[in-house]
Amino acid sequence: MAVQPPPPPSITPGQMNLLRIVAHMAWSDGQLATEEVDLMLNRFSSLFAKGEQQQQQLKEELSGYLMQNIPLEKELINTLDLAEKQLALRLGYEVIACSARTPDEPNINEEEKAAYQNLKELLELPGNLAELIEGQVNDELKQQEGIIDMMTRDLEKFIQS
Repeated sequence: MAVQPPPPPSITPGQMNLLRIVAHMAWSDGQLATEEVDLMLNRFSSLFAKGEQQQQQLKEELSGYLMQNIPLEKELINTLDLAEKQLALRLGYEVIACSARTPDEPNINEEEKAAYQNLKELLELPGNLAELIEGQVNDELKQQEGIIDMMTRDLEKFIQS
């Protein structure tokens, strides 16, 4: 009998698109770090669900979904508007910058760089918008703002707009 994938989480299609992109970036080096999973579960559940019980239920749904290494498809990217593309790039960059596999490895390894470059190409952001977003994230990281705080703030801004 074939293994059935878990059902999709009970979130909107737009939220699912963002989740898939950020999860793809987390998987880009072939491993899903505990820090990456915790960060995504905590932030997405707190932003996409209200109340502790709903958040816990959503965490369980998201957990099963995040364990799948689902490829990133051009069709998915084409469903995003410009604001969603910018947020996807920002969150994707933040998630790959949050952990290294070994202490001697840079936070963004070669596999993650390649996946990130592919994401930038798929998003087709105008002008130097991608570089501006990267610069903003790097500046914020240098200011010692925690990656979880950054992702939370960015998602909250997006949801409120």
